[in-house]
Amino acid sequence: MKSCPLCATEGGLTLYRDELLRVVRVTDTPEHPAFYRVILNAHVAEFSALPRTERERLMETVVAVERLLLDTLRPAKINLASLGNVVPHLHWHVIARFADDAQFPAPIWANAQRERPTAALQALQAQWPVLDAQIAQAAASVR
Repeated sequence: MKSCPLCATEGGLTLYRDELLRVVRVTDTPEHPAFYRVILNAHVAEFSALPRTERERLMETVVAVERLLLDTLRPAKINLASLGNVVPHLHWHVIARFADDAQFPAPIWANAQRERPTAALQALQAQWPVLDAQIAQAAASVR
């Protein structure tokens, strides 16, 4: 579907892709460097439209990404979201949240309440090479 941004683009930096789904790191929100998406490759709007095995695999992949972020980064919270109001293409946001991020504890789309310390942001960004590889491996292990 040409008008769908998740059909027309990868939706971020692709870390893992197979026939069913892809896992990407979101690159258009630099203030949230631990923001990932698990995206269904097919253009489907509603989770209930998928066969059970696909639903289970998608959610197990979301869990694998969440668990890895929790174990590796030790965030204050993980935000999971699947809204689809703006982009009606099945995808989950998996976002590690930290007490020093600009919007915390509000959603990342809320107005900033503070400036995030540059050193904290750079420390998270420095982990991308290893973290991205670990996320790709975790996603590949879900079958």
